[in-house]
Amino acid sequence: MTSKDPFTIAIDGPAAAGKGTISKAVAAHFGFAHLDTGLLYRAVGAKSLLGMDPAEAARTLTSDDLQANDLRGPEVAQAASKVAVIPEVRAALLDFQRSFARRSGGAVLDGRDIGTVICPNADAKLFVTASAEVRADRRFAELAASGAAISREQVLADVMERDARDRQRAAAPLKPAADAVEIDTSDMSIEAAIATAIRAIEHRRAQ
Repeated sequence: MTSKDPFTIAIDGPAAAGKGTISKAVAAHFGFAHLDTGLLYRAVGAKSLLGMDPAEAARTLTSDDLQANDLRGPEVAQAASKVAVIPEVRAALLDFQRSFARRSGGAVLDGRDIGTVICPNADAKLFVTASAEVRADRRFAELAASGAAISREQVLADVMERDARDRQRAAAPLKPAADAVEIDTSDMSIEAAIATAIRAIEHRRAQ
């Protein structure tokens, strides 16, 4: 395999498990392009909050929409999870994600259904998870640092509500691919989690 050959890495997992941080570090380590597919759904969710039909928002999504400053807030996160259950939204975003995945030079995609639906033939698959309580603590720390007025209890309730919606939806439910390497980051430092992910991917590349 040359450095220009496609090599697709699929990284899935629930909110605040660390998959975004791990994905960026993995992409930087291997020199691959990175796509946070959750941003696509957040952008659609943000448009739906403004009154736009979610399916239409997905069909007309542009790269500029992914640069909006308000895509990381809790309200948009909940809206993203709600629009993600709509089959027409998922279908509209499918081709974009698959095209990105096969780009020359390698690609890392992180989301909730990359290894199961978007890229079932990905060269390497990881499922990054952590307990709901640990993920709520991480999310609460982020929100508190940004000045958000929200309680830890509310953050935990939001995490659990989103988990249930993501896992129970009919279209592409959140679950590990059968051949994914699972990484539980509950008791890991981010450095250890990144190192574990890189080792798993290097093992697959060697094969």
